[in-house]
Amino acid sequence: MRPENQSSVSEFLLLGLPIRPGQQDVFFSLFLGMYLTTVLGNLLIILLIRLDSRLHTPMYFFLSHLAFSDISLSSVTVPKMLVNMQTQRQSISYVGCTSQVCVFVIFGSLDYFLLAVMAYDRYVAICHPLQYTTIMREGLCTLLVAGSWTVSCGSALLHTLLLVRLSFCADITITHFFCDLSALVKLSCSDTSLNMLVIFTEGLFIYLLSLSIVLGSYIRIGIIILRVPSTKRLLKAFSTCGSHLFVVSLYYGTVAGVYFFSSSWDSNDIIASVMYTVATPMLNPFIYSLRNRDIKQALEMCVNKVKFFK
Repeated sequence: MRPENQSSVSEFLLLGLPIRPGQQDVFFSLFLGMYLTTVLGNLLIILLIRLDSRLHTPMYFFLSHLAFSDISLSSVTVPKMLVNMQTQRQSISYVGCTSQVCVFVIFGSLDYFLLAVMAYDRYVAICHPLQYTTIMREGLCTLLVAGSWTVSCGSALLHTLLLVRLSFCADITITHFFCDLSALVKLSCSDTSLNMLVIFTEGLFIYLLSLSIVLGSYIRIGIIILRVPSTKRLLKAFSTCGSHLFVVSLYYGTVAGVYFFSSSWDSNDIIASVMYTVATPMLNPFIYSLRNRDIKQALEMCVNKVKFFK
């Protein structure tokens, strides 16, 4: 008897978060608040960057794209999770699941590249301040972002094409709160060796490439600063790079824990997934704005304009 192919599978079941039934309402309110904070906070950053000409610099250009990517990454998974928690229905259609995988890979990969590009921007700003405007010209910034989008979309397309060729049998329960690519591939009754090879090699390549750019940039920054040690210079470098380093550590650390240092899905992996799909996008507006004088000034200016028109 031949296995049931993918066209016969109309839906999958998402196991969801390991939450007790009596705690569903509490966690629903918590995640709804986190999601709204993510969307509103990142939209505010995008709006401020667009409205304030002082923020029309490479760093904020990249930050606006990161904010959009964070909104999208969170919106791919959290709304469906909230609906399932509220309705107690765990199903997701086959088309919806494959679409979720595709979009999640796009914005997950895009976050990697944008964080790497932002690290390179900080390296140029600190190590080559006199040549900064020459090096980080508008054309290069646009090319870096366009390249990040192109590679991310290409990666998502590759994984989606490999996914739709698989067959799925009786087991359609995904042990996750969203359609994670690895978890979905493991459900297939087809030969998934090619899928797993591409997931590992391509994922590891993107991870290590972006991480090496980040580490290389900050190692060079550290070397330059330590050559002429100065408390003022150290404080300036920390205020410039500290927030970005915190985001990088949080995002790369949780992703590595889930996909590279875990052999099977368990509650700890799901909690770590919540960190980089829900918590990190929510924290970014606070991390990049609370210690950022330019963002604060732009916000004050917008508030004053609103008060003036009233």
